[in-house]
Amino acid sequence: MNEPVLDPCCGSRMMWFDRKHPDVVFGDQRTEVVTVTDRSNGNASGTRVLRIEPDLEMDFRALPYADETFSLVAFDPPHLTHAGPRSWLAAKYGKLGPDWREDLRRGFTECLRVLRPDGVLVFKWNENQVKVAEVLALCSIRPLFGHPTGRKGLTHWLVFMKTKGQP
Repeated sequence: MNEPVLDPCCGSRMMWFDRKHPDVVFGDQRTEVVTVTDRSNGNASGTRVLRIEPDLEMDFRALPYADETFSLVAFDPPHLTHAGPRSWLAAKYGKLGPDWREDLRRGFTECLRVLRPDGVLVFKWNENQVKVAEVLALCSIRPLFGHPTGRKGLTHWLVFMKTKGQP
């Protein structure tokens, strides 16, 4: 494996400019195609299709890679704690389970474990249901910098760097 970048929660790869970038391993715990029929949001056809097609199915809490494998990890885990089981939002963004704090703690640990020294972890979080400060408390290192985006400033992009000696 020569890919220097890992996205362990790629979903439909919405944030990627090149959704088939050859240097990225796109992973997710699910593979599915979801079709919703409605006429909302000016959708004339009434059909929306969401494709979640990872290169490899994986659980971000137990990544199938050796320590220090990647130069960059893009960690965009599910951020919803409340969403209907068949809702478009749950399909699009995924849904956290009842042990979400432990799941995210393990996710950060795993992302840092597979990151090389001086590697970069880019973390994306929408705090519509869970505040970013609550999530950052689950990570063993502090971000270098970050920025809120979106109409209401609820989506946060945070950048971490693993230094030598950090787990």
